[in-house]
Amino acid sequence: MWLYPALTTYLLLIGIQTPVHFACIKPGFHLDGQHSLLLSLDSTIPIMTDKKLNTPFYFGGLASCSAAIIVHPLDLTKVRLQNAKGNQTVGMLGTVKNIIRTEGPLKLYAGLSASILRQATYSTARLGGYEKLKQLLLQREKNPSTLQLLMCSTAAGIAGGICGNPGDVINVRMQNDGQLPVHLKRNYKHALDGLLRMAKEEGIASLFRGVGPNINRAILMTSSQCVSYDRFKAFFQQYLNEGIGLHLLSSTLAGLVATTACSPVDVIKTRMMSATGAEGRLSAIGVTMAMYRSEGVLSFFKGWTPSFMRTGPQTIFTFIFLEQFKKWHTIWHQNKENRLIATVKL
Repeated sequence: MWLYPALTTYLLLIGIQTPVHFACIKPGFHLDGQHSLLLSLDSTIPIMTDKKLNTPFYFGGLASCSAAIIVHPLDLTKVRLQNAKGNQTVGMLGTVKNIIRTEGPLKLYAGLSASILRQATYSTARLGGYEKLKQLLLQREKNPSTLQLLMCSTAAGIAGGICGNPGDVINVRMQNDGQLPVHLKRNYKHALDGLLRMAKEEGIASLFRGVGPNINRAILMTSSQCVSYDRFKAFFQQYLNEGIGLHLLSSTLAGLVATTACSPVDVIKTRMMSATGAEGRLSAIGVTMAMYRSEGVLSFFKGWTPSFMRTGPQTIFTFIFLEQFKKWHTIWHQNKENRLIATVKL
């Protein structure tokens, strides 16, 4: 069951066949109409990485936490739209205006502590796990295939989905609290208060509500985000110099793939996590069937625009921060080695 999201993403990746044409980005660079992203995403273009210097495990979580601070208002807007019942068509801007008008501008950062907690657990496990597994794979395979990378992302996604679920539940609840009736508001003071109160009032199991869809989403997100970023970057590295421009282009395209792949699972997960204890035990299949019967197929893509506007910047900033952390880490080690060599010479 957990392999299905990764294989779905694989089909998405190899299904991108639009020819890409460029002006002269690098001297002597030319790409004719016979070349496409399809050739690169499923080819043996080397993933350029430093095999000698391993990336610290926590860099992924640190990069995601940094990005989350920037994009949190968009994440909150996405959650509000996904929790909208029926066929409400307020839209992203309408939702933002409504929050500012009725709750105040600071409410756009409601649940920030839970968002940081979620990224510190969820993203550290999935991004850190993916980088470590990829490093191990590169020790054996010079040019790993897309399927091999998807196996790494699937394992990392499972770990991230489990580790990050409690923080994700609190994050969704704190962001959605503002639009609930007064008698249903939870009024968590911060993420830790929410965790303790949920465990006390609803039981430890409530912290893992929606863990099934969350694991599937984590697999989808890690696969579509990380694997597509690696493939896009490997492709464009043939024509662009290493730097912010390369990272920006690769992460933007990865964000588009990730948003499309994750949207249905994300909506189902959000509905399950925001449910009250009075609604009883909800299953992913039950929520899916109920949404399909009462709201139609398009309900699974509710909040797609703010989701992309959130996932896009989140992906962009995460990978830019991650690449910078890797760069600084490499420079620090190089300077350390240079100082050691200088000391030995003395």
